[in-house]
Amino acid sequence: MRDLPQMQKNYARARALMAANGNPTQWGTQFPRESVILDDIANQRAMLLVDECNGHERILAQFALCTGEDPTYVNIDGAWLDNDAYVTIHRIASAGLVRHAARDCIKWALKHYGNVRADTHPNNKAMQHVFESSGFARCGLIQLLDRPTDTTRIAYQRHEW
Repeated sequence: MRDLPQMQKNYARARALMAANGNPTQWGTQFPRESVILDDIANQRAMLLVDECNGHERILAQFALCTGEDPTYVNIDGAWLDNDAYVTIHRIASAGLVRHAARDCIKWALKHYGNVRADTHPNNKAMQHVFESSGFARCGLIQLLDRPTDTTRIAYQRHEW
């Protein structure tokens, strides 16, 4: 919980960066809401990439790591690489302190879980590049279940066989 203020700042930075780069609607001005972040923390889905600088820990990036079947991924216009158990990365955001922090989060998830799925907005060219340069396959399109508009997302998967 002590990291909540910094996590909120990182998400605000990510929203501003997305908007400035032609993607103002993926997270809008308020997503993820505080209740979503608190739920991630309470359910131990909030993952932090940290280092130490001048004797103080700092958050470099954060994401939600969701285990089990993601209801949003049941229906896909396309095909997943397999039907094996997987984890999902959601809500990834960098603090902007180091290069490749998002990529490092993805590497960690692959190392510890092997089969990872994720999605991003069609306008989020930066995250598409991160997924594709990290070896993810573009599997198709999914529709978000928790938002009324702007729900189409590009679905990705990487499975370390």
